Amino acid sequence: MLTAKEVINELLVDVFNHILRIEEEVLKSRGVTLSMTEVHVLEAIKNTDDPTMGNVAQKLRITMGTLTTSVGVLERKKFVMRYRDETDRRKVYLKLKPDAIEVLKIHDEFHDEMVSSILVDLNIQEDEILLKSLENISNYFKQKY
Repeated sequence: MLTAKEVINELLVDVFNHILRIEEEVLKSRGVTLSMTEVHVLEAIKNTDDPTMGNVAQKLRITMGTLTTSVGVLERKKFVMRYRDETDRRKVYLKLKPDAIEVLKIHDEFHDEMVSSILVDLNIQEDEILLKSLENISNYFKQKY
């Protein structure tokens, strides 16, 4: 028999993997040719107030080298542009191009549809314990990682 810890681990991994797989399938069916990693880099650029390479890498919790590789690919695919700060040439900023903004719109639509579906199918609005538990899990990961 599994312990509560083992069950929670299996459930978290299972939900995470299902969301990523479904997300990738839905985005591909809507014409997005990027990997989920690339989409999440675009999302981090969009959601970073001061989108320097360092700040985006920090937001994604990846190394500058890893981000440099991803940004290089996204630049070649014409989704991102890099440019240097005029007053401090050490700072490299990232800017989303129009195709990236369109991909993020499709990505956001997927998330809206997914959450709406969950709310309808599971009556989560009525389940305060589940909502509080999800909030606690989210806060735990934000603090730890």
